[in-house]
Amino acid sequence: MESIISALVAGGLTLIGTVLTVSSGQKKTEQKLQTAQAVTDCKIDELTREVRLHNNFAQRVPVIEEQVKVINHRIADLEGGK
Repeated sequence: MESIISALVAGGLTLIGTVLTVSSGQKKTEQKLQTAQAVTDCKIDELTREVRLHNNFAQRVPVIEEQVKVINHRIADLEGGK
């Protein structure tokens, strides 16, 4: 009878230790995932900002090119009038 009680106590303590270890590991893993997700979100926000800046620049280049053409034409007209 004593051996059964000893086995049950040992098994119970082993079970408690295992549950505590798994629970602790799970909490650490969740914290690491949250940190990684926060870093990923920050990087995505920064990339989105850079893409918006690039898109704005890409939209403005044709306008600038047209303005340069107009300026060059005006200069040519002024030079031809002298």
